[in-house]
Amino acid sequence: MDPIYLMNSLWVMLAAILVIFMLGGFILLEAGSTRMKNAGHIAGKTIFTFGLASLVFWAVGFGFIFGDNANFLVGLSHFFYSGYELEGMSLSSSVFFVFQLAFAGIAITIALGGFAERAKLSVYLVFTILFSALVYPVVAHWIWGGGWLAEHGKQDFAGSTVVHLTGAMAALAATILLKPRIGKYNKDGSANNIYGHNQVYTALGVLILWVGWFGFNAGSTVSVDNGFFGFVALNTNLAAGAGAVAALIISWMVLGKSDVPTMLNGALAGLVAITASCAFVDTWAAIVIGFVAGILVFYSVRFFEKRKIDDPIFALSVHGAAGIWGTLSTGFFATPELATVGLPGLFYGGGFTQLGVQFMGVAVSGAYAFIVSFIILAVAKKVMNGLRVTEEEEIMGLDISEHGSYGYPEAFVAKEDNKLSS
Repeated sequence: MDPIYLMNSLWVMLAAILVIFMLGGFILLEAGSTRMKNAGHIAGKTIFTFGLASLVFWAVGFGFIFGDNANFLVGLSHFFYSGYELEGMSLSSSVFFVFQLAFAGIAITIALGGFAERAKLSVYLVFTILFSALVYPVVAHWIWGGGWLAEHGKQDFAGSTVVHLTGAMAALAATILLKPRIGKYNKDGSANNIYGHNQVYTALGVLILWVGWFGFNAGSTVSVDNGFFGFVALNTNLAAGAGAVAALIISWMVLGKSDVPTMLNGALAGLVAITASCAFVDTWAAIVIGFVAGILVFYSVRFFEKRKIDDPIFALSVHGAAGIWGTLSTGFFATPELATVGLPGLFYGGGFTQLGVQFMGVAVSGAYAFIVSFIILAVAKKVMNGLRVTEEEEIMGLDISEHGSYGYPEAFVAKEDNKLSS
């Protein structure tokens, strides 16, 4: 067997494992950012929806992205993939499939962040199936599967648009239709802070995501050739660090305190932003991209909160706003030597052409993800008698109302026992 084929396969399999393990980071991040009474629900639905998305991706998602005989929207082959080798691959096709499946799982996990603490479990089920079949694969085909945006030279190395913006726009549709959580806004429109129950979980979740991102970005080289994955990993880490530092500084300057959730969001925003450009820009540009993302996420969170868009895990800001900035950034910073897709950026003599392509990709992909997700959820709201649990169930918490058990049984059972004894 060709040793390069084997090494590529091993490297991408390792990267796929890292990306799938990012789900553990999302579990801790989302559970820590929300209330204790919903922690078990958040953990459980993440596992359940990844499993369901995996089946949908196997059946139709992979074929819609990478299939032959493509029409304007999607590919039309490789459905129900059974492990056969694909043409032109320098690694195991099965490994490539698993790697791509992991990305689809992350996209739906981001999207479902907009449902947190108030959506019915049945809505997660329906939306996971339809998003994984009709939303994510279409955008992925346009950019990664040889679709029309790829033909225009759209630069998105590891998915600032394909994964993060697509998931965020679906989350936006959900937050609009579900409406804010009980107690989030007062009658005068002012917002109340609904604090997450465990900041340590949130920080650990971010660290796991940070490590997993090396699989996400560096793994997208799908090759060990020339060790280029190391350069991609370097840019990824520098952007994450710059995002964390920038968010901490801006929160300190504006709030007078170095806000921990803002700093954590800054690290993630830096990671999201560099995902599009990590293979196309120099290291100094990666730091700039991450730094801007860290500042942007601080103001984006406040922008959405003032407009009564209740986003418990900040998906719209971390994955949406930072995803847009990261995608556009290649139109400024892509170098002639590294721009293996598309053209150099504005600052390297490429003019506004690549920036225009990047803007077009953001606008069309974001609009498609939002509109189709909104239609899916609006129809589901009619057919399923609402998307949201009852007021009583929401106050009770989704752990007990949807699953019949608590994520923290000692804490809640002790409270109930005390009420009975008194």
